[in-house]
Amino acid sequence: MTRVLLVDDQTLVRHGIRALLDMAGVEVVGEADDGGAALTAIEETRPDVVLLDLRMPRHDGIWTLNRLRERGIDLPVLVLTTFDDDTLVLDALRAGARGYLLKDVTLDQLTRAVATLADGGTLIAPAITDRLVRAIRSGPSPAGVDAVPAQPLTDRELEVLRLMTRGYTNREIAGLLVLAEGTVKNHVSTILLKLGARDRTNAVLRALHDGILR
Repeated sequence: MTRVLLVDDQTLVRHGIRALLDMAGVEVVGEADDGGAALTAIEETRPDVVLLDLRMPRHDGIWTLNRLRERGIDLPVLVLTTFDDDTLVLDALRAGARGYLLKDVTLDQLTRAVATLADGGTLIAPAITDRLVRAIRSGPSPAGVDAVPAQPLTDRELEVLRLMTRGYTNREIAGLLVLAEGTVKNHVSTILLKLGARDRTNAVLRALHDGILR
């Protein structure tokens, strides 16, 4: 069972999401009302996935993502918010979020997103993907990506990268391309190296920024 930590400053919202996740068989191991409390709860509960709101008093979602990165905590974070501002989306992804959903999603969409991140994938709400692509391509290179030209990718690596941008996990990519999961992991590692990216999210950001996937 996937173990989730809820981070949102609104008590009623947290309780509502907890009740829905309980119904769907997702275990909520803790709650926090801001970034500082979230860091403490993460250390205490060791969740598989963090559901993180962005706009909170004291320490907000971006602050939390930056602190996790500084501490070397590689934990899947799914932003769940009411704000679909392009700048916020980019800031969250550049700070290390692996997913971004709006709070108007269905329970099925939320649970599938949690499962995707727990399994190593990424996911961005379809409603904001097109705007995000335009914003990325018109802005500076993504943070966390070396300022060096990307090396050419093979046809197979491009196939894997294309599926990565759609949020598929290594296991799902292996099934779709009829490859061993270990082979997919090797392809992902090579893609990160060639793109000068520190992780899957930054690889996707650079691919979108540079127009590598047409």
